Amino acid sequence: MVELKRTGRVVVVGAGMAGAQAALGLRRGGWEGRISLLGDEPHRPYDRPPLSKNVLLGKADDTTFEIDWDHLGVELLPGRRALAVTPGVLRTDGGDLPYEALVVATGAAPRPLPGAPGARLLRTVDDALALRERLRPGVRLVLVGAGWIGAETATVARQLGCEVTVVEAGPAPLPGALPEPLGEAMAGWYAAAGVALRCGTGVLAAEPGAVVLTDGTRLPADEVLVGIGARPATGWLEGSGVELDAAGSVLVDERLRTSAPGVWAAGDCVSYPSARSGTRLAVQHWDHALQSGTAAAASILGADAPYDPVPYFWSEQFGRMVQYAGRHAGADELLHRGSPDEPSWTVLWLRQGALVAALSVDRPRDLNQARRLIDRAAVLDRALAADPAVQLKAAVA
Repeated sequence: MVELKRTGRVVVVGAGMAGAQAALGLRRGGWEGRISLLGDEPHRPYDRPPLSKNVLLGKADDTTFEIDWDHLGVELLPGRRALAVTPGVLRTDGGDLPYEALVVATGAAPRPLPGAPGARLLRTVDDALALRERLRPGVRLVLVGAGWIGAETATVARQLGCEVTVVEAGPAPLPGALPEPLGEAMAGWYAAAGVALRCGTGVLAAEPGAVVLTDGTRLPADEVLVGIGARPATGWLEGSGVELDAAGSVLVDERLRTSAPGVWAAGDCVSYPSARSGTRLAVQHWDHALQSGTAAAASILGADAPYDPVPYFWSEQFGRMVQYAGRHAGADELLHRGSPDEPSWTVLWLRQGALVAALSVDRPRDLNQARRLIDRAAVLDRALAADPAVQLKAAVA
């Protein structure tokens, strides 16, 4: 690996959590040269998770990071859109930016719904503020997708007095993210909150005042919000020499380096090799953005540690804190700590006796201990691990 001159310029593309942490880590880590942080929105770098919570509820209008960029000597370039990369130069709609090192942290963009061009998406602070203006008592809101964003928005909309229907093409909430029986266990949360949940049907079209489902049902709708996943915002990299996978994720190595010299990537737009999981991972969650942004900065500064954290995310929905750590794909055993019929419970996934993933509902201590045990590939005593009265750290075989 060629050592970079710390007096050169680093350009960071993407002003979300990953990009902000990369710029912050570079300066704090001793990078002496110019650091430019640009994003395509007209705002200073801000945090996104509160958009579906406090911003929609009206508890906050601004989630700007409390970072003194001027003091750090980081140049902010809001409202600048990246167009292409050539060796040593980032081309933008505001002119070319030469660099010694480039960090791609453009994140992921929500998937639109075919047949519903007027439906709302929730990604930016402007999206959240515009939706908030429409969420009034009695407003009929149809949410397409019973994923994390759908559940969180449904929670807030009900608190604001809206009539909410969630439409999910899969057989239960969180299809693809969790096994169907666990998704079914969460379906009751919707009913208890007064949310109508319709699984096993999709949306054919959205028209003024209604949503038409694939089973022929017409749902009255004053507002339609789509939450059916996101895709990497990397189309601008095509033909640049930065290799992408079939899904559009930037392929990086264990040090978050791309196939193009002098270019790193971090956050929701990357696919990285995980020795822990034995495969490549593309993770679109806040904790990954936080950690990978910091790791990309460290890699530019010469650190040689591979990036392979225990994946982690959380969701606040229907009065519950839902947390997940690890990766359950490939697990060969599932253990319950408590029942999903109870107010709080945990599920553990094992592979050859070792803990590889955990899901907890209102049991944060379980999750915190599980993260450490997953990192150690700890083998558990099954009887102790299944007893919710026993701390997980005491269940190591």
